[in-house]
Amino acid sequence: MKEKIHPDYHMIKIVMTDGTEYMTRSTYGKEGDTLNLDIDPTTHPAWTGGQQQLVDRGGRLSKFKNKFANLGI
Repeated sequence: MKEKIHPDYHMIKIVMTDGTEYMTRSTYGKEGDTLNLDIDPTTHPAWTGGQQQLVDRGGRLSKFKNKFANLGI
């Protein structure tokens, strides 16, 4: 393995949006830095099943629904 080509891999503290914290290894910042998350699995709609809406631009969604309407899915 070549010397001096890999980033420093060290311990940092992660702070979630609800205030919980945990330590992990990362190449972010330097040893002992804190990474405050704006979005995490406890707040993001993709993980929480929040309000998700499909936007129909140019009738694509309507066209798709009409094309596959007879499949009974």
